[in-house]
Amino acid sequence: MNWAQVERRAMVEAMRREGPDAPTLCTGWATRDLAVHLLLRERRPDAAAGMFLPPLGAWTGRVTRSYAARDYDDLLDDVESGPPWFSLFALPDKYLNLAEMFVHHEDVLRGGADPTGPWTPRELAPGLSAALERPLKMMGRMTMGKSPARVTLRTPDGRDLLTVGSGEPVTVVGTVGELLLFAFGRAPVDVAFLGEPAAVALLSMARRSL
Repeated sequence: MNWAQVERRAMVEAMRREGPDAPTLCTGWATRDLAVHLLLRERRPDAAAGMFLPPLGAWTGRVTRSYAARDYDDLLDDVESGPPWFSLFALPDKYLNLAEMFVHHEDVLRGGADPTGPWTPRELAPGLSAALERPLKMMGRMTMGKSPARVTLRTPDGRDLLTVGSGEPVTVVGTVGELLLFAFGRAPVDVAFLGEPAAVALLSMARRSL
């Protein structure tokens, strides 16, 4: 299995363990809602489009409700099986799905945590950390391209993985996994900030999502 598949399986195991009504870091979503989101993303592009195109919102709502009414374990079986062969997300799975599976796995694991922290993250396998660097660089440019600070993402061993945004410089230090979660606007995350307090505050308040 590639790392996207490993994270998918671990995420589903966590969702089964927590049950259908457990909180996640996705505002307003319980684990059932997250499962429905993943299935629409991978299996129903006609419905997923309504997330971005308001005229399709009513159709997206109907499809979402029909999926949400299904048995929770059946939903998770479909999530675990991965995208069907005809899905955009089927190939290359390891590039298109790794960040999605990792972040949503953490959404489940941290769903009941205090967003103000502190949070002790799980220890990631070296191979997973290395694999996450590519989506971090890609997604970080997308989620923080309009940041009100000039953001540098740095690992604890001093490697700068990405610099993006404009304004006063702020360096965010953390492991690759924590930096990816930060780039997606998740909290709590285990990172440290280096920079002027006003610039750090601006960055912390800025929206970081797609």
